[in-house]
Amino acid sequence: MVKIRLARHGTKKRPFYKMIIADSRFSRNGRFIEKIGYFNPIATGQSSKIQVNIPRIEYWIKKGAQMSERVKKIIKIANEKK
Repeated sequence: MVKIRLARHGTKKRPFYKMIIADSRFSRNGRFIEKIGYFNPIATGQSSKIQVNIPRIEYWIKKGAQMSERVKKIIKIANEKK
């Protein structure tokens, strides 16, 4: 099954998440199909907290991809800001 989920990057105590399309059988930070955005929970100042490619998400959902709970919340927040 194809999933839309977050892959954790960044250093210890300074998380940075990439939003990816991946097969559910692969590890969290392992192989992925496509990178469609990012989420930076500790962004300050001019740096953006969320960047999401909505058309690609819609494309993958039409193909049958399932979103994780956290990704659903992030996309909802991103849509409210636009």
